[in-house]
Amino acid sequence: MIRRISQAVRAMLSGGAAAAAFSVLAGSATAQETAIPGIWVSPDGCEYWVADDGWEGYMSPHLTRDGKPVCRQLDTCAVMEGDQLFATDSARVGAEGRRRLQQFFRQDGSASYVVVGHTDSRASDAYNMRLSHARAAAVAEIGRSVGARITDVRGYGERQPRATNQTAAGMQQNRRVEIICAR
Repeated sequence: MIRRISQAVRAMLSGGAAAAAFSVLAGSATAQETAIPGIWVSPDGCEYWVADDGWEGYMSPHLTRDGKPVCRQLDTCAVMEGDQLFATDSARVGAEGRRRLQQFFRQDGSASYVVVGHTDSRASDAYNMRLSHARAAAVAEIGRSVGARITDVRGYGERQPRATNQTAAGMQQNRRVEIICAR
């Protein structure tokens, strides 16, 4: 039951999950390129067998022997307060934040992670989307540096507030990076 990856799925995978899903050996996309199949964990926790030879990609659900999809339990296992990790208008993680994140990723033991960034509503939507994604990418890179399997990196900007953006305390709660664990 192998299916060709549609352009829409290929575009979705190129947003960060492709790096975890596809390991390609060779520098250019040629017909001689060798692909190493792997498992990609979708944002809903289900596993897929994937391969991409540079010309065509294939994805098939990972099923048990009785035909049921293999899915992992997902939960938000960490919420890192953005003000503790990042300076204003920055996606650079400070030394103390880096140390705490490295410790978290080393000790948690989940199979994979999705890292999601959020902002308050003070800037434009486009700016907040870029900043939240850049902050999530910075946290994901720290995870990768200690061997954590990051399957997706997302930025939601101000679109999923945890509290009101009408108060300073509420805006502070909205500036966060969430780490979703697949166990």
